[in-house]
Amino acid sequence: MFQIFFFFSCVLSTSTALDMEFTGLHSTSPQNNEPSLFDSPAERYLKARQSVQRFTVTQLGLAIFSNENANKYVVHSYNFFLFRASCGSSLTGRPQFLKDGIPYMNEVQEKILSQHLLAGSWKVSSALDRDVLKKAIDEVTCWIAAAEEEETMILQDLSGYQVFEVQLVLRQALQNVWTQPIGDKKVMVKKVSPQHRQLLENSPYDHCQKEFILLSARGFTNLFQTLVKAKKPLVGHNMLMDLMHLHDKFYKPLPESYEEFKRNIHSLFPVLIDTKTITKSIWKKCPFPRVCNLLEVYAVLCSSILNPEDPACPVIALASDCSRYAEKKSPHEAGYDAFLCGSVLLKSAHLLLCKSTDHAVEADPSFSQYLAVLAEYLNKVNFIRGGISSINFSGEDVPCQRPPLLVVHVRGWPGLNERQIYQEFKALCRFDVRWLSKNRFILLSNKFKDVRRVLRDYKHHPHLRVSIYRHWWHSPRVNCLLQVSGIVALWSLLAFVLGGAPCCSF
Repeated sequence: MFQIFFFFSCVLSTSTALDMEFTGLHSTSPQNNEPSLFDSPAERYLKARQSVQRFTVTQLGLAIFSNENANKYVVHSYNFFLFRASCGSSLTGRPQFLKDGIPYMNEVQEKILSQHLLAGSWKVSSALDRDVLKKAIDEVTCWIAAAEEEETMILQDLSGYQVFEVQLVLRQALQNVWTQPIGDKKVMVKKVSPQHRQLLENSPYDHCQKEFILLSARGFTNLFQTLVKAKKPLVGHNMLMDLMHLHDKFYKPLPESYEEFKRNIHSLFPVLIDTKTITKSIWKKCPFPRVCNLLEVYAVLCSSILNPEDPACPVIALASDCSRYAEKKSPHEAGYDAFLCGSVLLKSAHLLLCKSTDHAVEADPSFSQYLAVLAEYLNKVNFIRGGISSINFSGEDVPCQRPPLLVVHVRGWPGLNERQIYQEFKALCRFDVRWLSKNRFILLSNKFKDVRRVLRDYKHHPHLRVSIYRHWWHSPRVNCLLQVSGIVALWSLLAFVLGGAPCCSF
């Protein structure tokens, strides 16, 4: 029933905001896997891909915004705890996502499970599930010896996919039992005759049929597919990692090709809106105070600094079943952050609409008007500290203007490495460092003022000579080519001089 309600909510909504929490963000294994200013978008993608493959999703928040009437938006916000069903270990003292997590799988994993179910080669891979199943078989075996046909017993305290695992194992091990789920955590076991068992197995209402098992194993993936079918704008904040996890966990394993990843995401979600990209632009156009996180962005947009009392400003109300988010701030709870994200979108869009019309906004602007004023930001996902400011999922990435590279020439300070160079400049400003050649390193910053400061402050340094990097002068390859060319030219000159000298006659 929830999935049907969710489907109609998505179809009737204006947009859906998304937020996710992970077990980790950036993997430092292998070495040099940390994000760097030197990364191209494709290089950064491959680094992030390794992290996505290593970490999992613990929470996924969805906030569905519906334009109820005029400028009022009603929000249904949900927080889902997710847990890959194949993970196994004792849950005692474990966090909530492990205890109550909803299973999920991508298309490749679903195909493998389907093949195993069809071939009858399905196995229980979790150590925890094996313990639960052993306990269930022991209970049923002790009970069935004295039970009469049609008698029943109830197995309790099962969770998630265990409800199906218990039934499959019991039916395979005991030919005179039948099973049926009761709710989400119980299974009824009935003693039956072999003939009755055969009739029940052919019934279309058998909950252990392949289709029902796959439906349960897909878990949250069913809702993901509903989101894809709805084709509504998907809103996030700094959402690149969210999109990568969506692709990897619910669609297909991430491809090696960066461009293929972009095409796949654009096919799944034709309209992406990253509120980080929008607020970065607002900083330049409005007196927007510097903020550190999504909650602070929301607070500023709700304050009178940028959004004075305006009857046309969108009114955002949480649905009655989500009212706790109105009563208490819950940062880093995915459902709450998704609500903040969608709210930031509406308030930012209204602010930009006011700026574009010189505050002559007509009463009750529509969501399509907000989308129109956001046109330049659509499908542009923020790219942190890189050669581009955003990833364009509907076209080619556009390089951004960056400060020039600096080259550091070390004199009289032997044995310096990249880490030591980084520490040397860290107190003054932040640079990424890359080794160039013996006693020379390249520095790259994303701030022009940092470049000017370093050139000024290190002008007379006794050991470090800092200058603007010139490719034809500083590149080791060019230097090598020039040296080789010089040697060849010298030998050619010598050969010409010696070969052209007049012969001595006697």
